[in-house]
Amino acid sequence: MAEEEDYMSDSFINVQEDVRPGLPMLRQIREARRKEEKQQEANLKNRQKSLKEEEQERRDIGLKNALGCENKGFALLQKMGYKSGQALGKSGDGIVEPIPLNVKTGKSGIGHEALLKRKAEEKLESYRRKIHMKNQAEENAAEQFRMRLKNKQDEMKLEGDLRRSQRACQQLDTQKNIQVPREAWYWLKLEEEAEEEEKEEDEQDEDEYDSEDLSVLDKLQILTSYLREEHLYCIWCGTAYEDKEDLSSNCPGPTSADHD
Repeated sequence: MAEEEDYMSDSFINVQEDVRPGLPMLRQIREARRKEEKQQEANLKNRQKSLKEEEQERRDIGLKNALGCENKGFALLQKMGYKSGQALGKSGDGIVEPIPLNVKTGKSGIGHEALLKRKAEEKLESYRRKIHMKNQAEENAAEQFRMRLKNKQDEMKLEGDLRRSQRACQQLDTQKNIQVPREAWYWLKLEEEAEEEEKEEDEQDEDEYDSEDLSVLDKLQILTSYLREEHLYCIWCGTAYEDKEDLSSNCPGPTSADHD
């Protein structure tokens, strides 16, 4: 008989157990994962393929393989002189590969995809139209701002020319001993005094025409014509000419645009 093992021997006493904390739990987790993976592999092997999957596999296999002589259509083509890999058509300019097969797998009705595509195109076109209208509105706003700025600058230039004309008129009239201007607004100081009187009085005497009805441009045209006819003076040239012939010969014209 074989000798019985002595449980008091060194082979049993000196065995050191692994008592690290958490180690048994890690082993249990690894073991559970291995069992789960084995179960999943077994389920995949035993699982029956659905009818849809089987049809897809058969279709893929059929599309990968070229047509053979057993196919009636291919056999008829061969009788008419067709050879494998040759383009269709009498002149050989037709297709070489068969028309691709697009299988509808979704549950939507026929034409639904085209409808979705059309709606997407309409949405994109509507978005582009909105962007175009927004850009157009921004351009119009910028153009209107430029026009307002230009009009403001033109108005300020007209007011500056009018003040220059009033000062020149007052100076030239004074040189000719004209004590009262033809119109109150012909002179700058008198126009300012008249404006102050209008604020204090509710009514003012009516003249041949009311100066308030005239725009800055109208006043400038009237006053520059007066200066040219009465004093032979052009505010844009800054010159008093000797006579009318000298004025017409050397002055470009009666407006600011003529002097640009």
